[in-house]
Amino acid sequence: MPTPARQSQITVGDIRITYLPDGYTLLNPTAFLPASTPEAWQLHKQWLNDAGQLVASIGGLLIQTGDRTVLVDTGFGDKRVEFPGFGPFQGGELLNSFRSAGVDPADVNAVIYTHLHLDHVGWTSRVADGARALTFPNARYLMRGPEWEHWHGTDNPAGPGIEDVQQPLESRIELIEDGQVIAPGVNVLATPGHTPGHSSVVISSGGQRAIILGDVLHCPVQLDEPQWTCVFDVDPELGKRTRERLLQELEDPATVGASGHLADFTFGRVMRGQGKRQWVVGTAVG
Repeated sequence: MPTPARQSQITVGDIRITYLPDGYTLLNPTAFLPASTPEAWQLHKQWLNDAGQLVASIGGLLIQTGDRTVLVDTGFGDKRVEFPGFGPFQGGELLNSFRSAGVDPADVNAVIYTHLHLDHVGWTSRVADGARALTFPNARYLMRGPEWEHWHGTDNPAGPGIEDVQQPLESRIELIEDGQVIAPGVNVLATPGHTPGHSSVVISSGGQRAIILGDVLHCPVQLDEPQWTCVFDVDPELGKRTRERLLQELEDPATVGASGHLADFTFGRVMRGQGKRQWVVGTAVG
C-alpha cells in the first residue's frame, strides 16, 4: 500500500538533492483526476490505499551545489485542512525535515516556486514572536513572471494567501526567465499547463541530470493514462503536451526525475518496456 514519501537524497555529479517531507494528502482519485472512473482505477489499484484514496506526498526539494543552497517549493505549512470532495491536506513537518538534513533555514540562498498552489507555498512565512516573517530570511524568492501575474492580488483558496504569501513576498519577489541559471548546475525550465507560469528545475553535473517536475506529474498512473489531467490544471491540453515533453526527456538513461507529490519515493526514472512507459523507482543514472 502506498505511503507518503520519507526524506531521501540523491547526488547528481557534485550536486546533492534532498527531499524534505512536509506532509501528505489523501485524495478522492476521481475528483482529483476527473477523466478517471472507479472502474478504470481497478487497473491501477497499486496507487491507492486500502480506503481507495490516492496518496500524495507534500514537501520541498533542497539542492546543495557548491556554496549555494536552493529550496524548490515550501510545502503546505503548519496546518491541516479538509477540502470537501477531495480529502485532507496535512503539513507541518518541513522545519523538522530541515533539522534532519542538518540545514538551517537561514542558510537557504534561493527559493524557487514551481508554481503558487497552496501546497507549494505554505512555509513562505510564519508567525514568530507575534510577528509574521519570511521563513527563509536570507533567500531570494524566485518564480516566472506569468505565475506571479496569474495569482497576484487574487484571493483564490487554491492559490497563495494574501496575508501569508503575497504580502510577505511583495518586496522580495524576483521574476525569472525560462532557462535562467539560479546556481551552478541549476536552471529553470518553463513547463506551463498546470498553471500559466509553472516551472520545473533542471540540475546538471558530471554528465548526469535530474529534473524536478513540480506538478507536471502527480502520479505515475499518468504514464499509463495520459488523458487523466488534474482538476486544478489551468490549461489541461497544454499540461498534457508539457508532460509528454518531459517524459521524453526522462527516458534519457542519464536523467532522473523527482516530484514532491509522489508516494513512497520521490525519485525515479522513466523506462520503456512492452511498448509502454514505466516509472521505475530509484536513483541510478547513466
